Formats: sequence, C-alpha cells, structure tokens
Amino acid sequence: MLVRYTTKKNGKRVPLAKIYTGSEHRINKSLIDKDAIKIVARLSSHGYDAYIVGGAVRDLMIGRKPKDFDIVTSALPREIKKIFWNSRLIGKRFRLVHLYYPHKIIEVSTFRSGDEGNNSYGTIEEDVKRRDFSINALYYNPQNEYILDFIDAFKDIKKGRVRSLIPLDTTFVEDPVRMIRAVKYSATTGFKIPALLKRTIKKYSGELGRCSTSRMTEEVIKILLSGSSSLIFEMLFEMKLLQYILPRINELIKSSKLTYRKFIQGLSENDILVREKNESRKGRLISGMVSPLIMFPNDYENTTTLFHDIFKEVKNLISPLTPPNQEVEMAVVKLFRNEGLTPPKNAVRKRRPRIEKKPGPKAKNKAQHHEMSRYYKK
Repeated sequence: MLVRYTTKKNGKRVPLAKIYTGSEHRINKSLIDKDAIKIVARLSSHGYDAYIVGGAVRDLMIGRKPKDFDIVTSALPREIKKIFWNSRLIGKRFRLVHLYYPHKIIEVSTFRSGDEGNNSYGTIEEDVKRRDFSINALYYNPQNEYILDFIDAFKDIKKGRVRSLIPLDTTFVEDPVRMIRAVKYSATTGFKIPALLKRTIKKYSGELGRCSTSRMTEEVIKILLSGSSSLIFEMLFEMKLLQYILPRINELIKSSKLTYRKFIQGLSENDILVREKNESRKGRLISGMVSPLIMFPNDYENTTTLFHDIFKEVKNLISPLTPPNQEVEMAVVKLFRNEGLTPPKNAVRKRRPRIEKKPGPKAKNKAQHHEMSRYYKK
C-alpha cells in the first residue's frame, strides 16, 4: 500500500489518502467498459485528473461487472465538452457532461466542493465528502490501476459493511432517499447494515414521506431495473420503509402472507428477465410488480371499459409514484395478455416524437471520420 501526502500551512506533511495497487485490490480490468477507460485516458492526456468512481468501483472490487460507469475529473464541464465531440452539457445548478455511445451514456462530472449546500466545483479531497456511503467513495484510475481511498472505504468493502460518511443525525434529514439506497446497497452486495445505522433508519423513516413523487418514482424504477428487486423490496418491507414508498401495496401484502409471497414471486420473475434477458421496459416491470395484486372481474361491459378500470387500479396501487401514463398503459396491456385477453385498439397513446440535436457529428465512413477529426481536441 502506498500513501498520498499533503502539506499543511505550517509546512508539515501529513497522510491524505491510501493508495491500493492492482496486486492489492485485484480488480479484473476485463470487467471495465472500454469506453470508460478511454475517457479517463483522454482526460489524462489533456492534463486533467480523472477516475472511475462510486458504485462501479465497489462492484469491480467484489468481482461484479458494473452496469454503469461514472467518471469524475478536475476538468470543468466546458473543458470536457471541448475534448469530446459526442458530449452534451446537462443540469443547471451543477453542470454535468453526458457522453453518448451506442446503447449507453457515460456521465462525467467535475469534482464538487465539500460544502453540501454549495453546488460549486472543488478538489478530489472535497469531492469525497459529498459521497453518502463509504462503499461509494473509492476513486480508481484504470491506467496505473491505483485506487485512492481517503476514508478507509477499502476496509468497509473487504469487511462487507455499509457505513455512512455523513453524521447519522443529519444524513437522512438532508436526503431521506439515502435510507432506500442503504437498503439497496445491502441487498445487491450482501453487505451488512450495522445495528446503529439500522436504528437510525427506523428513527427517521417518516422523513421519506416528504420526498417528491418524481424522486420516489425514479428510485423505484431503479430498483426494478437492478435485477435484485425481490430482495430489496423484502428488506424495505421488513424495515418498515415500504409503507412510505408504496403505501397501498404495503397494506395489501401486510394483510396476507399469501399475497406477500405472490408479490415477491412476481418481483423474482422480473429479476430473472432483467438479469438474463436485459429487460428494461418499465411498463413490463411495473406489470410484473402489480400482477399478483390485480384481480380481473368475471363480467365486464367491454374490453375498453375494462382497460380503463384496470389502468385506474394500477395507478392507485403504485400511488404516489408518477411514471408516464404510457408506461402504465403498457403495463395494463401486459396484464391483459397474461389473462388471455386482447387489449383494445389504440390502448397505448403514442408519444410525440422528440426532436433534438445530436450530440455531435456522426461518421458515416472512414473518410468522413478523418474529416470530422477537426471537431475534437487532440
């Protein structure tokens, strides 16, 4: 293990971070997205610090191939955009850069300052203070294969524990969704939630009630897309958090063990689709979640009326979540087909096509590729 030092104002050198080499962390580089490696290399070639960070490093350390790769750098958003032609700036208060590749987007962000309320740029030492849990606070450079550890996160991953970097009496008040993330990290990695952290989550669980519906919807969709939704929802139910996320579903599965088992089974089937068939259609996953809880009547006037009734029931079940109506309609279409029924024509409304500028020039052949090379910085 190496050590990174910093010099204080009085001239004294003090240790700042531990540096773990490839022989110590044993990350398998074949599990790393090649474009993520190229992004780090390109930023480095322009004189900027750049690292893969967060959940990707955590997953790599436990031998899993990450779904997403986030990158942090000392380069400012406008500087990143000048280097990558396939980029787009997003955000208002704190600007990020999305790099567009076939079938994926890689997010690149500038180091943030350490002040929670200040959306300004800072140093890597400050950036680490913005991380919620230690297991998401390691910085990995695939070029030299070094992992930078400022807060003993390496040990937490090796010991398999979820540790909050923010004081427990403030973290869940600042952002209640961190409670859901703690459960999600535990379920997907097998890491333990320490007793004190569990008690704190229980104490502040009511804070979830003030989360915006859009934020809660986003978190639930992420859970459904994780491939581990059955275990995550089990833990959320056991820790009495589900009542603030999906109150109607919580009441139904709480009242009947059979309903609970059917609900978890439906999620398990979703997880298989996500893991083995890369299912990402949100309507399909919503359908799998609510299917065990929906009862079709034996008598109904016509399929159009029935479709509207089931649509309303699904919306009621997943309230206060607010996914687009089209996704709920797609879920109802799947429920109809599961019952052997034909959905009415035009059951799913068409979305208006989004017209947006492409993030950069697109090469159609090698000659055009060389011509467009003038667009990006070398």
